[in-house]
Amino acid sequence: MSSSEALDIKLPSSLAAERRGKVAIIRLARPQKRNAIDDTTVLGLETFFTSLPDDIASVVLHGEGDHFSAGLDLSELQERDIRQGIAHSSMWHRVFDKIQFGKVPVVCVMHGAVVGGGLELAAATHVRVAERSTYYGLPEGSRGIYVGGGGSVRVPRLIGVARMMDMMLTGRTYSAEDGQAMGLSTYLTEPGEGFAKGLALAERIAGNTPLTNFAITHILPRIAEIDPRSGYAVESLISSIAQADVEAKSRLTAFLEGRANKVVRPE
Repeated sequence: MSSSEALDIKLPSSLAAERRGKVAIIRLARPQKRNAIDDTTVLGLETFFTSLPDDIASVVLHGEGDHFSAGLDLSELQERDIRQGIAHSSMWHRVFDKIQFGKVPVVCVMHGAVVGGGLELAAATHVRVAERSTYYGLPEGSRGIYVGGGGSVRVPRLIGVARMMDMMLTGRTYSAEDGQAMGLSTYLTEPGEGFAKGLALAERIAGNTPLTNFAITHILPRIAEIDPRSGYAVESLISSIAQADVEAKSRLTAFLEGRANKVVRPE
């Protein structure tokens, strides 16, 4: 495993970043506030994800302290007219889009509270690891507000409209085991083991070709949203582009010559 190095990206105190080889690590660093997300943090995430060095191939996102994120920092709530409210929500949308459709794949490691805006943030990542301490909630309904960070778009794609509606109307929370079954996470670990698992996954992802990772994170979700005939056409195009890549040809040759690992049954 590579040793940690500083990343030369200027971030607010609510965020901390480092790198380990080709993997960049970004940490929510407001444990005293349960990593509640304020606008300074959101804009810091934008700076981080748009300033990644060219040799970074994947990212791990996690939280310091007992929780990943308890959501929007409610102490920042202020009266906004409709125009200002739309602009504020659009800012979150812009930033989280730069995570979902950014330079590299992002692995999110979750523990403790993954609530409100914290769940919206996690849903913008590509692979999610949950420790068994994780719990999920969308308490906006009881607080007289509504999700504004893209949750209406991303969360139903993971768990369905009915479950999200229930969470918001009734304040229902889900456990880590529930979230794993529903699709909020793709890996489940014991407490304290999530970061190591997330880092290992990010390092594996960093070993893929950049073009393949781009196709998976940018093209796959868009194909899933269009009609099948159009999807087939886009798939044919991107698969042809990917296999024409020099690195892809080298890897295929290695496989054919018996120099690459085969897919085997999981233990």
